[in-house]
Amino acid sequence: MKVTDVKTFAVDCFRTNWVFVKVYTDDGIDGVGEATLEYKEKALFGAIEHIKEYLVGKDPLTIEKHWHDIYRDAYWRGGAVLMSALSAVEMALWDILGKKLGVPVYQLLGGKYHDKVRIYVNGWFAGAKTPEEFGDKAKIAVQRGVTAMKWDPFGKSYLDISNQDLDTALRCIDAVRKAVGPAVDLLIEGHGRFNIPTGIKIAQEIAPFKPMFFEEPTPPDNLDALKAVRDKSPVPISAGERLYTRWDYRNMFDKMAADYIQPDISHAGGIMELKKIAAEAESRYIPFAPHNPSGPVANAATLQLAASCPNFCILEIMYSDVDYRKDITDESLVYKDGYITIPDKPGLGIELNEEACRAHPYQTHTLRHYTGALTNIRPAKSEFYF
Repeated sequence: MKVTDVKTFAVDCFRTNWVFVKVYTDDGIDGVGEATLEYKEKALFGAIEHIKEYLVGKDPLTIEKHWHDIYRDAYWRGGAVLMSALSAVEMALWDILGKKLGVPVYQLLGGKYHDKVRIYVNGWFAGAKTPEEFGDKAKIAVQRGVTAMKWDPFGKSYLDISNQDLDTALRCIDAVRKAVGPAVDLLIEGHGRFNIPTGIKIAQEIAPFKPMFFEEPTPPDNLDALKAVRDKSPVPISAGERLYTRWDYRNMFDKMAADYIQPDISHAGGIMELKKIAAEAESRYIPFAPHNPSGPVANAATLQLAASCPNFCILEIMYSDVDYRKDITDESLVYKDGYITIPDKPGLGIELNEEACRAHPYQTHTLRHYTGALTNIRPAKSEFYF
């Protein structure tokens, strides 16, 4: 079996563009991966083209060697662009191997430890502006079976936060907590925005609402800053979506800078690299909570991985999406009581509809985090995800 082609599909999904990668073989078996990298897609396309030059003509089943050689030969290693390109191709190769052997990818990773995985939803707040609107949308989500939800209540604050903006954020969290009751887990997102004293202050202020964790309180560039917040935080700290490979994570583990780790399968190196990162976390008794706000292929790959990781804790997933998400792939998820059942189809268990992808071509989107437009992530009318 040889690789014959590698193609990239960019699909506008309102807040960003999904980026899917498809690897084709002369055996008629193809595999799909996802490299969705918010707002830097053009750089990503070029990185995937470089990998294509390496991969075409080679055996797709020697996954570990290809990962090693592509990573080694980049020379200027790591970073979001190169690692996202490698992650997506690696996913597609696992998909091919699973299909070739007729088994789901989790079977190739040691089999199931989990038959189902707990999820928390992102995007449930789309369009909300006031604390009351957040509370109303949270109540609807819980009525639909959601048991854990995440959002960023901090407006457009950066590094510091004014007393007024902090009060607004606390009123928002209070409204959501009152709307959902004590049994639902709340996860508070920081988007890597705050300096050390502000991160500590926020952690202390949100503690009465008993969040499951406070995510990425400081920018990802300095793990000592993250540790400084964690050391004085009364609530658990999570981080890691902007760390790439086991080598970045080694620094986090050595510092014990976070209580939960959140590598992203589309950015940190793909399926096996996350398996290795999760194993190191397991040896340190750190829960594995993958970052996963992307599209259907990344979700399918992360489910396969989560099935095989004993220290898997909870998985992020989008609550709602553009209406045509159902057309882009044959995604079919079984959701009940806050959990998604692990699919058992060969490979990643998902197929890409190339024609549907081409019907929604790339569109330019920009970062919303510092503009006050964080909740503008969906069209006015979007279908419920589950």
